[in-house]
Amino acid sequence: MTEMERPAWVDDELFPFESRFVAIDGHTIHYVDEGSGPILLFLHGNPTWSFVYREVIGALRDEFRCIALDYPGFGLSTARPDYRHLPEEHIHIVTSFVDALALSEITLVAHDWGGPIGLATVEQRPAAFERLVLTNTWGWPMNGDPKAHIASHVMGGPLGRLLIRQFNLFVEATIPIGHRLRKPTVEEIGHYRKALATSDRRQASAVLPRCITASHALLADVEAGLPGLASLPTLIIWGNADVVFGDKERRRWEQLVPNHHTVIVEGAGHFVQSDAPDRFAAAIRDWWLKQPS
Repeated sequence: MTEMERPAWVDDELFPFESRFVAIDGHTIHYVDEGSGPILLFLHGNPTWSFVYREVIGALRDEFRCIALDYPGFGLSTARPDYRHLPEEHIHIVTSFVDALALSEITLVAHDWGGPIGLATVEQRPAAFERLVLTNTWGWPMNGDPKAHIASHVMGGPLGRLLIRQFNLFVEATIPIGHRLRKPTVEEIGHYRKALATSDRRQASAVLPRCITASHALLADVEAGLPGLASLPTLIIWGNADVVFGDKERRRWEQLVPNHHTVIVEGAGHFVQSDAPDRFAAAIRDWWLKQPS
């Protein structure tokens, strides 16, 4: 893949959007910018990219300006050689992206690692954000959670990182498991595989599992800033068949953001925006219509 060029393996029917690129700090950041109206900024997790939101964007672009970017090393973005793929670096990239596009009055739509990355961005650029949509994510240290501790040390340990880099384990394991209402097609899974097609590219995916516990200080900073976001209107969209984030995390969000509305997507797995895209898009549309103008 050459910089500033969409690779031939991207299916124009599966991903029917114009690929745009912006240079930030020596990285080439891929993003899509579809439609017009209120801005929805979609942030992905690991090991996905903006492709995971494709059907939601397709459903909402007639009413919203839908922007989704790929972090360096993910999707169609390329990282400069010294990039370590750490969450604090991704936060800097997203913050710089908001500045580069001069975005304002943004609604953050954050999933998985997009939660702490996006919330840290909101905390650094509070004037640019007006609303939050949180879906199967978190924003606090996870060291005391046994499930997170095991995942971080198994998938983020030497063997886990080796399996991710050599065999694309995170894609092969999490994409099928994270869909409970439907089975991703071969072509869809292929778009996650090809985005992380080499061992070097998979370094981006291999780093983040260990950061679930290793980035304690960063996540504590994100948590410390959450009271400042508590007044923002917040939509919580939650897949209740997620093996990663469950009722405990959802209830914690409901306590942290009193000005919230919750939509539980029954039976949806971790990748709820891909598992139930129609319900995901409808939840945003219905919630938005109830917001004060």
